[in-house]
Amino acid sequence: MGTWGLENFTNDQIERYSRHILLSEIGGEGQGKLAQAKVLVIGAGGLGSPCAFYLVAAGVGTLGIVDFDKVELNNLQRQILHVTKDVGIPKVESAKKRLLELNPEVNVVTISEKLTSKNTLDLVRQYDVLVDGSDNFPTRYLMNDAAVLTNKPLVHGGIFRFDGQLFTILPHKGPCYRCLFAEPPPPGLVPSCQEAGILGAVAGTIGVMQATEVLKLILGIGELLTDRLLVFNALRNGFREVKIRRDPSCPICGDHPTIHSLIDYEQFCGLKTSERR
Repeated sequence: MGTWGLENFTNDQIERYSRHILLSEIGGEGQGKLAQAKVLVIGAGGLGSPCAFYLVAAGVGTLGIVDFDKVELNNLQRQILHVTKDVGIPKVESAKKRLLELNPEVNVVTISEKLTSKNTLDLVRQYDVLVDGSDNFPTRYLMNDAAVLTNKPLVHGGIFRFDGQLFTILPHKGPCYRCLFAEPPPPGLVPSCQEAGILGAVAGTIGVMQATEVLKLILGIGELLTDRLLVFNALRNGFREVKIRRDPSCPICGDHPTIHSLIDYEQFCGLKTSERR
């Protein structure tokens, strides 16, 4: 990957990204890094929507977005990539339309299929940074293990009721998702957002912070959440940090890993395939 400077941008692009270029930490070279970056966002829902919006606005060159659901009316309370007239169409279609309206110069790649142990590794290898905006444990473990096996950075986010959390996984340099949660909770112990509800703005808060982590990763600036779990509570509008460490006995990233390939995560999490969303 070569180095880009302002000479690689048109006058309109310089105007579009001028507030980035004014920042000494970014400048023309940093904007060039964003233009060459490839980011894969898992989920065009509550987290993926604001995250994708800000990544495309920032000028990330290629954005892949994975989702195999269709837009439902109850999505619109938080999933800001979609509008009322999109109800009934695939989320990736409405997402791409909205993202290209914002920035037609970005290459938006849509993947309207379920991620499985057979297709995930080949997909993530095509991208520089992964973003987990999923809403279920099978996909979280799938993406974590795929990130570690392919050595790709992964920005994790999660939301529930009035709470959110996020941290960034740099495989073999810091803790992964399994270092915190080696095993998923028993089926039925943790209700889904569909069962327990979610304050829509919480999804926006965490999704935008995921985008911020991705931009810092690409630009090589700031301090990443690689050894800290950032926890947000909307009712008191406050954040707290929980220190996390890599687990030497972690089954995927530990000193003697026992996981060397992807598995059937619905079965691992005690779910039937039809129960995953």
